[in-house]
Amino acid sequence: MGQGTLVVKCGGSTMDALPDGFFADLVALRHSGITPVVVHGGGPAISTLLKRLGIEPAFVNGMRVTDEATLEVVEMVLAGAINKQLVRRIWRAGGRALGLSGSDGALLEAQPMTGPLGRVATVKRVNVALLHQVAAMGYIPVIAPVGMDETGQAYNINADTAAGAVARALAAVRVVLVTDVPGIWVEEGGVRRVLDVVDSAAAEALIARGVITGGMIPKVRAALDALAAATEVLIVDGREPNVLKRAAAGEPVGTRLVRHTATTSAGKGGDEGRDAV
Repeated sequence: MGQGTLVVKCGGSTMDALPDGFFADLVALRHSGITPVVVHGGGPAISTLLKRLGIEPAFVNGMRVTDEATLEVVEMVLAGAINKQLVRRIWRAGGRALGLSGSDGALLEAQPMTGPLGRVATVKRVNVALLHQVAAMGYIPVIAPVGMDETGQAYNINADTAAGAVARALAAVRVVLVTDVPGIWVEEGGVRRVLDVVDSAAAEALIARGVITGGMIPKVRAALDALAAATEVLIVDGREPNVLKRAAAGEPVGTRLVRHTATTSAGKGGDEGRDAV
């Protein structure tokens, strides 16, 4: 895989809004020789089902507290409904996809986290051989971020963490975070701009200065986490036409996060923008 691998992370809040063309792009990339690997979330659907079951969702620093009852729901929603929905949409777009949870074939070996989150883990190891075999058979891997440790205990894994681990294991150059916004935007003088290129230092400075605020902060944090694994991370709006093709071709789309630019101070080389719609 490596240079020809594109890791695509689909946020749980965006999947229902993704158009058919998004999945057609995935299939077209596969036919062009690029290997897309999809990692997906599902937070809103998990919270909805928990509430229907009388379980109040709980979070610490944006991470879901996962007790045994919550873990059952997490696994049911991620590895079940959402994973198979994505597989079906790829199939309807003319592609072949294989849905996997991180527990299948020990795809994502879990490293339990300490603290108050319960059954939550990071990724200790990715079964790269399994992903290579799936891709060699012509399938697009679609991964639900539920893993297990060496004893077979299941764990909830943050989807951004899982995407970053998969990218690192596959030596993927590029990770695309598919969201419902056109990129990192800032507002100055009443004008909203989408930043074209931001390096990690500039992104941190923009957060510290209060230029990046609200719901944009967790999106940027997720991108910075993934940047530890890939050369660049793109935050894109999945509803934009041909967004994946353009991202894979290196065309300007969304916001591109890189580790370093020629000038790393916020407001200079790492803070170039265009007017946002």
